[in-house]
Amino acid sequence: MRNLSTPPTPPRAELYLPPILPLLKDQPMHWLALGFKDLARSPLLSMMHGLILALWGGLITWLAHDRFWLLAGSLSGFMVIAPVLATSLYAMSRAMERGEKVDLQLLINTWLQWQMRLRHEADSYWSLIRFGLLLGLAATGWVITSAALITLLAPTPILTPIDFMRHVVLAKEGYLFEIWLGLGAMMAVPIFASSVISMPLLLDRRVTVLQAVLTSWKAVLTHPFQMSLWAFLIMGFCLLGIGSLFMGLILVIPMLGHGSWHAYRQMVDVSNLGERLCTQGEA
Repeated sequence: MRNLSTPPTPPRAELYLPPILPLLKDQPMHWLALGFKDLARSPLLSMMHGLILALWGGLITWLAHDRFWLLAGSLSGFMVIAPVLATSLYAMSRAMERGEKVDLQLLINTWLQWQMRLRHEADSYWSLIRFGLLLGLAATGWVITSAALITLLAPTPILTPIDFMRHVVLAKEGYLFEIWLGLGAMMAVPIFASSVISMPLLLDRRVTVLQAVLTSWKAVLTHPFQMSLWAFLIMGFCLLGIGSLFMGLILVIPMLGHGSWHAYRQMVDVSNLGERLCTQGEA
C-alpha cells in the first residue's frame, strides 16, 4: 500500500527539441552576407574579437615555432573552441536584431553574467560554461593526440613547417598524413555537429546542454548539404585568416561569428522555448 503522506513523483517531461525550419540550398552564402552586414554596423567591437584571436594565434605560433608537431595540433584545436570565444558576437547580433544598443557594456555583461546565475539550474547561464569546458577538453584532447601521433610516427623530429611538409605531407612511405587528417576529421565532424547551433541557442534560450547539442545535430541531419557548405566556408575562411599570418582573422572571425548567429536564427524555431535575458537577471 502506498504511503499517502508521500506525494507521487511527477512523470519526467519529454526532452523537447525545437523544429528545424526549411532552408534554400545557398542559404549559407546569405549567412555570410548577414554576418558581414553586422560587422559593418559595429566594426570596432566586432573586429576587436578578431584581433584578440589573431594575437592569440600569433602567441601560439611564437611559443611553438620550433615544435611544429605541437603547433599543428594547437592551431587546429584553437579553432575547436572558436564558437565559445564568439559568444559575445552572438550577443551583438542578437541586440542588433532587436534594435538594442550595442556597446562595450553589452560585451562585459555577456561574459560576466555567469557569475550571477545559479549553478544547480540545468538551463541556467552556467550551461554555456559547461559546454565551453567540454569544447575546451575536446580541443586539449586533439592537441595531445596530434602531437603524440606526429612525434611517435614521424621518421624524424618535426620542428618546422618545412619538416612537416617534407616528412609528413609529402612522405613517400607510410600514411602518417592520411592518418592525421582522418583522426582530425573524426573529431571535427562531431564537434561541428554538436556546436554549430548550440552556443547561440544556449545564449538565446533557456535550454540544457543536452537540448542544445541534440538540436544542433537535428539541424545538421535535416540540412546536410547546407551545413556541409557552411562547414566548408568556415574552414576555408579560417585557413585564409591563418595563412595571412593571422591578420585575416580580424575580419574573418567576426564575419563568421555574426553569420553563425543568423544560421541559428534562420534554422531553428525557438518560439516555444523560454527566452534567456542576456543583460538582466533571469526569471
